[in-house]
Amino acid sequence: MKGVLLSGGTGSRLRPITHTGPKQLVPVANKPVLEYAIEDLKEADITEIGVILGNKGREEIQELLGDGSKYGVDITYIVQGNPLGLAHAAGCARDFVGDDDFVMYLGDNILKSGVTDLVENFEAGDYRAGIALQEVDNPQAFGIADVDEEGNVTELIEKPDEPPTNLALIGMYVFSPAVFNAIDDLEPSWRGELEITDAIQDLLEDDYEIDSHVVTGWWKDTGKPVDILEANRLVLEDKDLNTAGVVEDGAETDGRIELADSAVIEEGAVVRGPVSIAANTTIKSGTYVGPYTSIGANSTLEDIHIENSVVIGDSEITANGRIADSLLGRNANVESADDLLPEGRRLVVGENSQLKL
Repeated sequence: MKGVLLSGGTGSRLRPITHTGPKQLVPVANKPVLEYAIEDLKEADITEIGVILGNKGREEIQELLGDGSKYGVDITYIVQGNPLGLAHAAGCARDFVGDDDFVMYLGDNILKSGVTDLVENFEAGDYRAGIALQEVDNPQAFGIADVDEEGNVTELIEKPDEPPTNLALIGMYVFSPAVFNAIDDLEPSWRGELEITDAIQDLLEDDYEIDSHVVTGWWKDTGKPVDILEANRLVLEDKDLNTAGVVEDGAETDGRIELADSAVIEEGAVVRGPVSIAANTTIKSGTYVGPYTSIGANSTLEDIHIENSVVIGDSEITANGRIADSLLGRNANVESADDLLPEGRRLVVGENSQLKL
């Protein structure tokens, strides 16, 4: 079985963060979202992976992943170009997939349980497709699957007014090569895209069995800033955090802290985990770093109170104020501007930004 990892798209919901880079490289707990997908595929014994590239961020993605050897996988790059739908992206992988079954994984998704169970369920039966589902509170906002008592999919409905179930498609699929014939017959939807749900529905109408797997544990689509922050919180709650760097005498630390070996928490700083602090980052005296915060590499924090936030990296934050529930882009510099703004504001700061608080 092969893997097809979708890494195109414009990332419009994450602007301004994605003005200068692909959304799949935004870090969660100081690791790009895309790397979690690679790890999930490897854990499911899938080591031949085709990475679908869009028009934006191709070079950055290729620079990060390389040939895949550092992850123990073999990566082939496939250019989709303009994002014309998930089914179009899958169709672009036809030559790479050949006669093999394959997992299709949306590269901006992150989930606790991985895809191993989804793959094993598919391989145990005579299926042409398998879909990962999760129970949601607002099924009207999702593509929804109706299933029978054995878990076989009977119908797919896109954002129904009256959903028959609360089982939402979450962006992980397993397909046999039969899906390519279904894709060939598709017409663009009202969005102008080739929809993967239409391809699966065509397989159903051709009397093929479609498996479903209900995912346990959390799942996040990291398409918006609030989703990045929530995914960061969830990963930090579960991750083994190792303090390898320097904690100076007089620094106050509490809880689980991931501190890279070249990072420093100086005397007079306070850090309360769970927190992740990346390489070559210094937490200076007078700084408070609160729970569920990730600070990227090559950053300096001084005299700031920050919590439940993600700093992507290469930043200087020296404001005498409070930042909470915020996403700060790479090369963001935040300085003090006393008495100009109220405390406790929520920020989404783009890359190469300069801001005074």
